[in-house]
Amino acid sequence: MSIARVRLSTAQLQAIERAAEAAYPEEACGLLVGHSEPGGAWQVSAVEESANVAEPPRTRRFEVDPKLRLRLERELRESPDSVVGVYHSHPNGSAKPSETDVSMIFEPDMVWLITAVTDGRAGATKAYKPSEDGAAFQPLGLDLGGEEA
Repeated sequence: MSIARVRLSTAQLQAIERAAEAAYPEEACGLLVGHSEPGGAWQVSAVEESANVAEPPRTRRFEVDPKLRLRLERELRESPDSVVGVYHSHPNGSAKPSETDVSMIFEPDMVWLITAVTDGRAGATKAYKPSEDGAAFQPLGLDLGGEEA
């Protein structure tokens, strides 16, 4: 069985990395717009940056602005696309889900992208999907413009 994939453009990944670097030492966050494809893949069509509205300190937590989510859902009603995922950064951490991330699994169908940021510079970005029971994350493949990232 092949691993499920998340596909996005290099420009979209660069936008996530720029947001992660700009937010440092706090966590950056935003939403992924796109659609699922046959065979367990997600195609990202847009990356929407959000203010991190979590209670301080925001160095180890994030919360996407619910106004952004509502606006996107309204705008996408007649579109084949929808909100398919979330991205955030881990300042001075790895691109792996934390225990805090696991505690924030509310939508098991959403994909998560996590970007590691060390000393203000973006590093690896990895993709995950919550397990069906919502108790952990499963790794996904990440493709940039048709190439594996």
